[in-house]
Amino acid sequence: RCRKLLWVALKPSLFLSLLHTDLYGQVFVFPKESADAHVILNMNNNGPLQTFTVCLRYFTDLTRPYSLFSYATRASDNEILLFKEKPGELSLFVRGEVVTFKVPEGTGTSTGWVHVCASWESATGIAELWVNGSPLPRKGLKKGYSVSNQGVIVLGQEQDSFGGGFDAKQSFVGEIADVYMWDRATPTAAMQAANDDSQLPTSSVGWSSLQYQIKGYVVLKPVLA
Repeated sequence: RCRKLLWVALKPSLFLSLLHTDLYGQVFVFPKESADAHVILNMNNNGPLQTFTVCLRYFTDLTRPYSLFSYATRASDNEILLFKEKPGELSLFVRGEVVTFKVPEGTGTSTGWVHVCASWESATGIAELWVNGSPLPRKGLKKGYSVSNQGVIVLGQEQDSFGGGFDAKQSFVGEIADVYMWDRATPTAAMQAANDDSQLPTSSVGWSSLQYQIKGYVVLKPVLA
C-alpha cells in the first residue's frame, strides 16, 4: 500500500515552488525516458549524517541501468545513490564508493512492485539492503565517513553534478512511491512498518505531507489497485 513516508526539509533559498500535499494513495509516474523529468526533494539536517536509512517502492519493466534515489552535494555527485545497473544487481554508493548486492529477480509482489530499504552506518561502515522484506548479505564501505547534509535529493534521474548532469539512458521509467529517509540505521523497524502498516519511527514526516517539486514529464497518479 502506497502510504509511507519521506523525511525531508527543503531550503526555500533553493526551491521556491514547493508543493506540500497529502500523497496518500498516490505515486509518481515517470512515463518515458528523458534527460529532464525528475522530482526534487532537499534534505536539511542539523549536521552531517553518521547513519541513514532510505526506503522506497518502485514499479518498472526496465532492464537497462537506472537510478532509484540520487543524493548529491556540490563536492560529490554520488554522496548517496541507489542504482540498478542491470537485472540481478543493485548498488549503493556513499561518497562515490560503491557496494553491489546480488538481488533475486522475480520476487516482487503480485502487483509487480518492489520494496527496497538501504542503510549505512559510519561507525562500522556496514551497509544493509533489504528487498521485499528479506535482507541480503551485509557489505561495508566508507567506514568513519560523515555524509554531508548540504545536498539535494532527486528521484527519477542520476545526478552527475549538483542538481543536474542527467543522462536519459540512466533515467527511471515507471512508478515510485512510499519514499522514506531517516537519519539513523533502522531497516528492521522500517521493514516491519512497511509490511504491516504499523507506526513508523517518530523522526519521519508522513507521505501525507510530503514537500516536493516536479520537473519535466512526471505525473502524480493514484496507485493502481
